[in-house]
Amino acid sequence: MDNDLVQVLRSVIREELVPVKAELGTVNERLDRIETEQQTMKQDLQIMKQDQQTMMQDQEQIKRAVLETNERLINVESLLENQHRIIELLSARSIEQEAKLKRII
Repeated sequence: MDNDLVQVLRSVIREELVPVKAELGTVNERLDRIETEQQTMKQDLQIMKQDQQTMMQDQEQIKRAVLETNERLINVESLLENQHRIIELLSARSIEQEAKLKRII
């Protein structure tokens, strides 16, 4: 009878453990999905960090290009001012020479 009782207890325990095993299987599947999602998020984060670094480098290049363009623009403005002064001087001389020519003629 001891042996029969042991068999019955084993059978009852096995039956009771079936839903527990199923639940553990479900929990393990969920944990696997969570780990997979975490890995995907880590990869996405790494990609975002690389993109951010690339954008920072691009921004630095743009900044340098803007500064160089500003320097060139200042040089062009300076040249234009000098040319404007020269044109005014030549215009004044031209008017003066026209007046002298009119007096001569």
